[in-house]
Amino acid sequence: MKLPKNIGQAAGVCLAALALTACGSSKAGSSSKKTLYWTTGSEIPTMDLSKATDSVSFTQISNTFEGLYRLGKDSKITPGLATSEKVSKDGKTYTFTLRKGDKWSNGDPVTAKDFVYSWQRTVNPKTESEYSYLFSGIKNADKIVAGKKPVSSLGIKAVGKYKLVVTLERRIPYFNKLMGFAVFFPQNERAVKKFGSKYGTASKYMAYNGPYVQKGWTGSNLSWKMVKNKNYWDKGKVKLDQISWSVQKSTTTSYNLYQSKKLDATSLDSSQIKQLKNNKAFTSLPLGATFYMEFGQGKGGSSYVKNANIRKALALAIDRKGLVSTIDGGASQPANTLTAKDLTKVDGKDYTSLVSSSAKSLYPASGDKALAKKYLAKGLKELGKSKIKLTLISSDTDSAKKTAEAIQSDVESTLPQVKVEVNSVPFKTLLNRLASHNFQLGLIDWIADFADPISFLDLFTTGNSQNDGQWSNSEYDKLIADSKTTASTSQRWSDLSKAEDILLDDAGICPLYYSTSVMLVRPNVKKAYSTRGNWDFKETYLK
Repeated sequence: MKLPKNIGQAAGVCLAALALTACGSSKAGSSSKKTLYWTTGSEIPTMDLSKATDSVSFTQISNTFEGLYRLGKDSKITPGLATSEKVSKDGKTYTFTLRKGDKWSNGDPVTAKDFVYSWQRTVNPKTESEYSYLFSGIKNADKIVAGKKPVSSLGIKAVGKYKLVVTLERRIPYFNKLMGFAVFFPQNERAVKKFGSKYGTASKYMAYNGPYVQKGWTGSNLSWKMVKNKNYWDKGKVKLDQISWSVQKSTTTSYNLYQSKKLDATSLDSSQIKQLKNNKAFTSLPLGATFYMEFGQGKGGSSYVKNANIRKALALAIDRKGLVSTIDGGASQPANTLTAKDLTKVDGKDYTSLVSSSAKSLYPASGDKALAKKYLAKGLKELGKSKIKLTLISSDTDSAKKTAEAIQSDVESTLPQVKVEVNSVPFKTLLNRLASHNFQLGLIDWIADFADPISFLDLFTTGNSQNDGQWSNSEYDKLIADSKTTASTSQRWSDLSKAEDILLDDAGICPLYYSTSVMLVRPNVKKAYSTRGNWDFKETYLK
């Protein structure tokens, strides 16, 4: 899922959870310990879970909706609406029994039909969900997305009000983890149809069934709140009355608000990290995320970056070690793979060790100026150009701007024939530009939706809705497809790592760094869980 910067203030769904015992009330000495003051790095793009693609949206959705399961501390599956699960011997049929008595915020009962409606809506081509590919493996999902089967043929059905049966085309090893991801949550059909095109565009155009109900978001404002949901089935465990949210794009501003006790947490920039690393509220959270640069090779992109030698020259010109020092004082790590480190272990070793050294060599930590110049010379000759100009788009937060400016400086100083113009835009605008393929160079994070390399590598298959740069390679596509069907675990890892070799060898994308969130969080909130960036406040309380 796409992650804006500042990474500490944004939130994304990944799978290694961390329990935080350091948050707190923003009102020092206040008699009320029922309100938490929290921040996010960018505006909310949407509350429509069928259309959301980013961590800001999914953080809001995950706290105001509930699916079959929740992902809690240490990524463990925790109770949601499913009270029992039965799996067939061949692993292709799941039968869930749902709890009775749960209600939507509009008073409707939550039933199995709400899951059927939600899943069918997401895979319906008319919805244009960028996450419909995650349903691949569920019976007929791929054909429905391709417009070759009706949505009613999707392998999910309601048996009465409280029994849900899901039929798969193949075993999906991470299926239960997917069920904790918000794309698979239910939706209230009456609300979707009542609000029509307005659904998901403001707090009032929604129906919620999670621990909290969102209030006061108009679709473009920079502050809103969540209040305890009186209809939630497990409301006894929800201790907070309210979470007050605000958008803070500047770490200087958010730190000042934190200092004046108007915020309970703040992201930190590199200088703040150096000054505050011994503070008792200092918190470092691995995100399972990779920040990378995409090359727009589609209709709105550039013929320049369709040239592999130009892409390789740009990748080699970047000083990743210097970049992370500028961004967060070196808390993040220079990246030479798309798949984040420390996400998946294979026979006791990190999966990224399977990626070939030659593929990684295009992304050295300190760059390689001499080799970058050689690749540029080849590329310019092939293009018949003596110099080129490129535009790099990023979100408009402080850290995103610094990242873009550092890349601009590295490229222009190493490759004088290349002029880079930086265009910093609101996060929602960035997502729209990337999704419409209307860019040359773009900066974005991806957080794993579940702890498996396929969560990264599936993105760059031909035609994938998240493949913004529209890079395409038939051998890569075949390896990814084979990895989903092979019965051999060792063969699966081989297929995935070979596919990643192809992507990196061709500079299909340019990995920059493995993201880490560094924050100050007050030391008096308990049971606030961050699943590598996605905050779950269901059981949070202020001590």
